Parts: sequence; C-alpha cells; structure tokens
Amino acid sequence: MPGGPAASGPGIGAAAPKTNIVGIAMVAFAAFGGVLYGYDTGTISGIIAMDDWLRTFGQPTAVTATNPSGFFLSTPNQSLVVSILSAGTFFGALFGAPTADIIGRRTGIIASCSVFCLGIALQTGASNWATFIVGRFFAGFGVGLISTLIPMYQSECSPKWIRGAVVSGYQWAITIGILLAAVINNATKDRQNHSAWRIPISIQFVWAFILFVGMFWLPETPRWLIKQGRRDDAARSLSRLTQLPIDDPEVQLELEDIAAALKEEEEIGESSYLDCFKFTHNKIFLRTMSGILIQAWQQLTGINFIFYYGTTFFQNSGIKNPFLVSVATNIVNVFMTLPGMWGVERFGRRYLLIYGAAVMCICEYLVAIIGVTISVENQSGQKALIALVCIYIAAFASTWGPIAWVITGEIFPLNIRAKAMSLSVASNWLWNWAIAFATPYLVNVGPGDAGLGVKVFFIWGSTCLGCVIFTYFCIPETKGLSLEQIDILYENSTPLTSVKYRRELIAQNVHVSNLKGGGAGEDEKDVNEKV
Repeated sequence: MPGGPAASGPGIGAAAPKTNIVGIAMVAFAAFGGVLYGYDTGTISGIIAMDDWLRTFGQPTAVTATNPSGFFLSTPNQSLVVSILSAGTFFGALFGAPTADIIGRRTGIIASCSVFCLGIALQTGASNWATFIVGRFFAGFGVGLISTLIPMYQSECSPKWIRGAVVSGYQWAITIGILLAAVINNATKDRQNHSAWRIPISIQFVWAFILFVGMFWLPETPRWLIKQGRRDDAARSLSRLTQLPIDDPEVQLELEDIAAALKEEEEIGESSYLDCFKFTHNKIFLRTMSGILIQAWQQLTGINFIFYYGTTFFQNSGIKNPFLVSVATNIVNVFMTLPGMWGVERFGRRYLLIYGAAVMCICEYLVAIIGVTISVENQSGQKALIALVCIYIAAFASTWGPIAWVITGEIFPLNIRAKAMSLSVASNWLWNWAIAFATPYLVNVGPGDAGLGVKVFFIWGSTCLGCVIFTYFCIPETKGLSLEQIDILYENSTPLTSVKYRRELIAQNVHVSNLKGGGAGEDEKDVNEKV
C-alpha cells in the first residue's frame, strides 16, 4: 500500500480514556518480569565475590592478600559462570518466537516462569560446579523467553499514547531487580555458610511466583487473538484493556485496524525467519536489522560490565567497600530510569538515543583517562571515577536502557513480529554473552589476559560513538503512533525524514482500516494529497 491509508478516526489510543488506570495497570504489571531478568543479572556480581561461594566452587590459592578466603575463581571459570546465563537467554530468546505464535504471549510468559524456576532450584541446591552451571543455563533460558515475550505483550496491549512509557517500565523493573540483588548480596555477604549465596539465589522463586500468578489475571493480546481467528475473544480483551464496552466504536475501530493490517500481511503468505530479511515496500530488512542492531549497540555501551563485574572492578580499583558502591550505582540506575519513562513520550525516541549515547561516550572516555593517570591510593581520583560512572549509568538508564526495548517492541509488522522480536532479543543476549565472556580476559591481569583494567573504558567510549551514528541514520521517530501507523511511517519516510512525516500522520489522523474496504485507490489518493 504505497502512499499510505486513508485518514479516519484518531484510534483507540487517542479517544480511549487516558484515566484508564485499570487497563494501564494490567499491562504495566507484565513489566514485573523485568525483575527476574534484572535480579538474575545483578546477583552474580556479588555472589562470585562471597567467601563461602568461593570455598564451595573456587580453587585454593596461597595468595591470601587478594583472596582472603584462601580460594579464587580462575579467569576461564569466572567467564563461564557469568556468561552461561547469557548463553541460556540467547537460546530462550530464539524459542520465544514459536512460543509466542503457538501458545500466545500471555501463556508463553506463564510457561517461562516454570523454566526459570527449574534453573533456580538447581542453583540453590548445587554443591558442585556442574550443577550450578546447568542451573544458570536453565534460568537464563527462562529469562530469554520472558525478555522476548513481555515487551511484545506490552506493545500489543498498550494504548499508543503511553506505549513508550509502559514498555519502558520493563526496563525500570530490570533496574529494580538489579538493585534488589545488590542490596540482598550486601546483606548476606558476611555469612560464613552456604546461606550467604543460597538466600540471594532462592529469593528468585518469589519473583517468579508473583509473575506466574499475576499473568493468569491478565488478558491475551488482541492482536494474537485476531491472528488466531478469535475476534470475539479479541474484542473482550480489548474491552478489558481500554475499560470501554465491547460495542464501543473505538474498540471496533481498533479491531478493524488490526484485522486490516493482518489481512494484508496474510496475503503475502506465512512468514519465516527469511522473511525478516526481505527488501519490501515497508522496509522489512531495515526494520529487522534496526531491531537486531539497537539491541547489540545497547550491550556495547558497556553497561553490563558494571553490573556483572562492578563489585570486582571497584575492589581492584582500590575503592573501599565495593559492595556499597555497587548498591549506589544501582540506585542511580533505578531512579534515573523514571525520567526516561517520561522523556520517551515527551521528547521522543530518536533524540534521547542520540544525546544519551553522546553523554555516555564523554563519561567513559573521562573514566579511562582518569583511571590511567591516577594511583589506586588517590582518593579524590577514586571519587571522580565513581561520580563519572554514576553519570554514565544515569545517561544509560534514562535513554538506551528503556528505549531500546521500546523500539524493538513497536517497529515490526504483525506477521513477522514474533520472529523479528526474537532475533532482536537474541542479539541482545548474544552480545551480552560475548561481553560477559570476554571481559575477564580483557580486564584481568594474568597469563593469557589482556590486563586492560580501567582502559577497557576506551573501548566502551568508542562503541557509544557508534551508537550515535547508528541512531542518526537508522532509527525513525515513532512517538505517538499506533503499531499500524508505524507501518505507514516506514513505507513513506526514512529515519532522517521521519520526524516531519510523523507529525503529518498525527495531524491527518491517518488510519489503516478505511483503505481495506472498497475504494482503496481513492483512499490512497486522498492520503497522498494530505500527507
């Protein structure tokens, strides 16, 4: 449909009551899955520094000056135990697509909680290295499923006027999970028995139980139900989400939009993963690669270096009480995500991504420069390092942290959404794994290690510069558009012209459904004149 659809009503996102707290709360609850993701990511940083965990899973050493417990974790084992979670999430993310399409977004999230709990049970009861590693893998597999399904669920259920903020709530939940992990690790770190690390791990059963039970209360997404031919169920789901009667014109119009978009996509045929890379009039290839690359660049900002190895890094940098510093950086991460949730709908996606990456780039270069010019005894220099790391985390938390998930949740058309989303999330976890695996070899000092230490921030600063360039040329502005209107945006504009075209789409109330009846040619002509 080159030229776009006809202008019509403003859509459910514009006319539905914006005081619809119940519907928004239902969608926002799904973000709780981010706590599982964040907590599991954050807890390992402190656990691998605990004395009892090292005695249980580490290797003995005579160098007690740097290893008070008399045990240490070799670089290969440190790399394995941290990165194996990301390996599991990579495969979980790939399985997210068939799971979402076959059993649904909601049911898929429920099933993911069960897989996650299997991994937590294995880790909690582990007394040998192999069992702990297998448990980390299964927990990661569950997290990978969740990290694909929840942003998809939220994007398909959220009103367009608040979709960015709601999906950003998933990232906020991730930051809360990381903070909870740091706080609980700090509370149990001095215990000299297995409870020091088993308590932080077993608490994850609570987060999984809350999400598991809560998802039974939420409806399935209307878009998936329409795709399954269950229009009546889709109407009931949309009615619950909007708090409008089933026969309300706005509900019916939204259903027509979804059905019209799906019909066009079905005319093309059943999608496969290869379809995600086709060059089509609605720029499928660009959209798929944008989703894959934005998740890759998010990881290449270096943020998980702090959350995976922050405690060890601060300790090796001469900072006293690195556990408390990790708690402080996580507090910054949590509270600075809130401005991002507001800003994504106030300032848009594109500008925040560009300016956020620029600030991170500057901070990381400064951390590297200061780090290589001061000694570990220089207290003023250490404080400056901590301050710059906090500013860097604040920039990430308010921009790239939430917005990367918003973008991947909204830029794909319905027929490939599950598959393209799974590829994007798999990209996130693939790079997450690569960074987690490589970092000990880059930072540590020893045979076969690069020994970069703080100089690794020169790498992260350079990749943040890459984030600026990528966003400028590849990411359009999608603020305030329905998922169907985003299809129109891609068909008729480029990332560089998207800001202006988005304004025109909103000003003309461009809609999908009118084009799908009779007189499509006239409708296209009207739109070409208006937009």
